[in-house]
This record gives sequence, C-alpha cells and structure tokens, in this order.
Amino acid sequence: MKWGTAMTGPGKSGLLGTVVLVMVVFLLASCARIPTSGPVGKSEEGSAGNLSAPVFLPAAPQDGAAPETIIEDFYRAGSGYEDDYAVAREFLTQAASVAWKPDQRALVYRSAKVVETGVENVYNYQLDVAYTVDVDGIATQSPEGTIENIPATVTQVDGQWRISAIPDGTAIPEETFKVIYGASPIYFYDPSFTYAVPDVRWFIKNKTVKAMTSALLAGPAPYLRGAVVSAFPSGIKLARESVPVVSGAAQVDLSAKELTEASAEDRLRMQTQLSLTFRSQPDVVNVELRANQDLVRVEDNGSVLPPVRDKDVPSREIAVSGNELVRYENNRVSPLPDMQPVSSLRPRYPAESPVSQTVAFLNESRTTLYSMVPGQSARALTTRSTMTHPSFSLHDWVWAAGPGANGRTEVVAYRPAGVANGATIPAVTLTPAWLAGRTVKDLRISREGVRALVISEQNGQTKVQVAGIIRNADGTPRELTVPITLVTASSPDQGVWVNDTTVAVMKGSAAANVTPELLSLTSGQPQQLAPWPGLVWLSAGNGAEEIYGQSAEGIFQRLGNGWSPQLKGPIDPSFPG
Repeated sequence: MKWGTAMTGPGKSGLLGTVVLVMVVFLLASCARIPTSGPVGKSEEGSAGNLSAPVFLPAAPQDGAAPETIIEDFYRAGSGYEDDYAVAREFLTQAASVAWKPDQRALVYRSAKVVETGVENVYNYQLDVAYTVDVDGIATQSPEGTIENIPATVTQVDGQWRISAIPDGTAIPEETFKVIYGASPIYFYDPSFTYAVPDVRWFIKNKTVKAMTSALLAGPAPYLRGAVVSAFPSGIKLARESVPVVSGAAQVDLSAKELTEASAEDRLRMQTQLSLTFRSQPDVVNVELRANQDLVRVEDNGSVLPPVRDKDVPSREIAVSGNELVRYENNRVSPLPDMQPVSSLRPRYPAESPVSQTVAFLNESRTTLYSMVPGQSARALTTRSTMTHPSFSLHDWVWAAGPGANGRTEVVAYRPAGVANGATIPAVTLTPAWLAGRTVKDLRISREGVRALVISEQNGQTKVQVAGIIRNADGTPRELTVPITLVTASSPDQGVWVNDTTVAVMKGSAAANVTPELLSLTSGQPQQLAPWPGLVWLSAGNGAEEIYGQSAEGIFQRLGNGWSPQLKGPIDPSFPG
C-alpha cells in the first residue's frame, strides 16, 4: 500500500541533518510516538548499536477504545521498536500485522490528528510533515505546511477495533525523533579511491550496525550518485538479516559469489569502507568479511593505500594587501612566491590551488575572473555582469558562477595549471536545471573535490545546498547533481567548508553585527557563533576553531564564544581550495 498524497505549503525546505541527542529524555506512552526507518532489519541476533539508547515502553490497546484512539495509539506505540514493534502490531489485525513493514519509511511530523474521510471505517492520520527518513536512512526535509494523509482502515475483531489496512512505514513527532535517532555517516570513495567521503544517514541508535551495512550496500544518497564510488559491486547483498558483533568484530556475511570473485584489492577496500563506516560504533573494533558465514581472508599487500578522511588544508592563506596578492600565515604577511604584480587589475577575493601554485582572483567590480601561474602574467578567464569568488578543487580546476549571455545562471570551471602562455585554457560550462532562475551568491568546492557548496537566492529566498560533482574519467567536471539543502536560520550570502561535514555561513554587513552559523550534515539545527560587528568575509582552516572573520578593523579568529583580533591590513584571506 502506498502513502497518501502530499500537499505542500509555504516555508523553508531542505534536508534536515541528523539531530544529535543532547539530553536524556525518558518518554513513556504519553509522549512516545512512532519512530522507525533506517534499514533496521529484523535481526534476532542483536544488530549492534548504542546499547544505552532510550527504550520506550508503549501501552497496549485498551478495551473499548474508539477507532480514532486505536489509530493514534498505534502510532504512539511505534516508539517501542523493540521485538520488531511487538506492541504496535497488537493494534493490527493478524493479517495486517504480518504484512506491515515498519522500517520502510518514517514520517517525522510537527503535528498530527486523525480525521474522517467520509468512507465508512476509513480514516486519515493527517500530518504536518517536517521530514522523511527512508529505508536507507536518507532524510529529506519538507516545508512547514506540508500535509500528508496516511489512510487507515479499521475493523472489529472480537468486539474490539483493530487496524486492518495501513501503509508500510511509521510516523514520529520531532521531539521523539531527537531521542531515538542519531547521525551515522557511512563512507564512500572519491573515484580515485584516494579520499573517503561521508554520506550522513539517520538510524535508530541501538540498531545501527545492521542499518549502516544495508545502507552502504544500497549505495550513496541521490546527491552523491555518480560523484562517489563504492568498493562493493552492484548486486552484492547481506547473506543473513543481521550483522552480529562478536568480541568486537562486526561479522558482515555477504553473498558468496560477488565476494569471492572480487579481487584482493577490492576486498581490502570493502573492509576499509566498512571500518570507516563503523568507526562511530564503540562496540566495533574490527570488521570480518564472511561468505555463507565462512571467514574470507583479506590480505594487504601494500598496493592499496588507506583513504584520507576529512582532508586537511595547508595552514597558509592567500590574501590581498596593497592591491597585490600576498601570503597570510601565522599572523604575518609575506609576498606570494614567484608571481607577477597584479595591482593594475585591483584584485579581490583570491583563491589558491591546494595542489599547485595556481591562483585565481576577481577584479574589484567582480566582473572578471583571472588566473595566474608562476612565470606568467594574469589571464582573464571570463567576464560577466557579476561573478562569485573563485574556488579550487584538488583536480586543479577553478570554479565560479555567474549569469551567462542569456541571463541564465552558469557554473564555470577552468584548468589553467600547466597551460602554456597563449594556449587555450580548458573550460567547462554547466547549467544545472535546479539553478534556473536563481542567483548564485557563493560556490565552494569541498576539500576532497567531490562536493560543491552552493548558496543561491530567488525572490528573496536563500538556499544553502550541497551538490555532488560528476566528472569524466580524466577529471573534467561534467555535471552537478541535484543537491541536498541544509537548514539555516538566516539568509547567508557566503560560506566556507570547515571540515568534511560542516560549513560556516553568514550574511556579511559592514554596518551591523553579524552572526555566522555552523551548518552540519550531522545536525538539524544551525549553531550560531558569537556575533561580531561589521564582518564582511569568512575563511576557515581545519575545524571549527580555525574560522576567521574580517571587518574594517582587521582579521579576527574564532576563540571559544568570541573573536580574537589578528592582523589588520590584508583583506579577503582564503585557505587553499
């Protein structure tokens, strides 16, 4: 049976990041609603997870309860996910109990009520849906006012009302979701198998290991498809409905054919991918690959290097001082090595490649994008009515966005490194359909080069989004995937990557207090940093303590709940990337 139709109202939309448990809440039947989702499975062997996660004790059906009460209490009972939702199944007829699959989807709602449909014995459980979590733990936020109706048919069994037809999946209020579910990144590789890329999912906290494994085998979230790769071949599956953890070893029993036919290198990458994914689980020490429960030997002959997780950026920044490009490091300014003067171009918003000495910058009016390599003069890459400041990827492509000749938003990338003076610089122009009609305010490439942070605006509404970058075999950008949207409390016009799951954003203003925010793929709520007057620029190194803001008074570094003054003089500092 399918879910009812959804009617979308006004409000913000986007992916809700994982909600991290910040307090212990004891909810009994009066406040427990219905969690589920995530590939929880039906293991009788105890798929490992957080053993201290809250356990809910829902109430069983009451004699003489009306149909509306039975439906409401059924969804409340879904908070008791123990024993395969045994209490919730008591509200169903025997046939419905056997057929119902609670782990297919969870609707997380702001409010809910039972309403009549006009059809005898058929009701709707009407929800204002905040977000959904699918069977693989992928969460998608819905705007406020998104109404979804879950049909429920009731019948009498031995004089008591029971539900005879209900869609698969469950519903759960936001406050309960925060207690039951947790953030669990699963990991994929960039296409070169050099970097580990997190794909954050949401699972019931005490059933996480099996859920993670199933999600990993199912492949990346839609916004990462084509941008990342997995060591697991298509079609490989779990051979049994559990992933037991025995003496710290997660025993992952996979379909024998695909596992045994894989190369030694691929098996090692599979094991590494699982180990990265399970690193958040305290009871998992190592991973065993098994085929039909027989241990499969995984050899490391040194040919496969472990992937880099949460890649660091160099400690230096590039900046502008006295109309020239400079290096800003350890609160000191020095000339940029081996570069020609550019003061006549009045440079602003410079960027430096993390893998070569190539730099890029805009002119003061933000209409022309320039690049420069050692030993050559600056070269104009494109001129438009306005441009976002440049951002480099590990592949040495420099990215920016701006309107094309027809006014349509374009994302452009150029690869000036290694190009002789006067030769044509490789260039790519992308026109993602999801950016149609939107003005891009900022675009930043992630440190592993697989994702793009895009901040855009349309009709006064701002979105902070993360898209995957699909490339050709030679690394040339080919496409930006349809993105996920991060929740923000403001309308930022710039952002920077802080680590592999967090970005810092703000709306700069020279004349007001500015409050930057940390937006995390692993948290549904923005974290506001300390406000500071006149911030107009952000940069970030490695982690949340290396966030820098710039105002007319100079550069400031985040320090606890405040800002520590640094150097005055250089402007537009930016770490490589």
